[in-house]
Amino acid sequence: MAIIDEKLKEAIAAVGILPLATSSKDGIPNVVPIGSVWVIDEKTIWIGDNFMKKTLQNVLENPHAALYVWSREIGGCTQLKCDVTVEKSGENVEKMRAILHEKNPNLSGKSLLILTVTDIFNCAPGPKAGASLQ
Repeated sequence: MAIIDEKLKEAIAAVGILPLATSSKDGIPNVVPIGSVWVIDEKTIWIGDNFMKKTLQNVLENPHAALYVWSREIGGCTQLKCDVTVEKSGENVEKMRAILHEKNPNLSGKSLLILTVTDIFNCAPGPKAGASLQ
């Protein structure tokens, strides 16, 4: 079972801007930098949608994504495979907007991507590249 442990949670917070990869139903890839990212629990990551176009369309067509956690400072490289649901209203969206507006009240928080982590992999170069971290 894929679990976001405390070390990975700290790495996500330290990196700050994370690449999020999605794909259309036809397999056309898209990668975008994401800054509105919060680890909610050991299986769940929230992403605030402020400016998404292709990414939002992709996850509505194909509800899967990969999140990449790397920087020189954290000294590791991790890839999270996730299932994605999108919420445009409701309690979770209001909570996300409150968190988002503490940081920047000018951001819209037009929808919420809820990522449920299904797999976690090492993506650092070397003999363990691609190995499951579960």
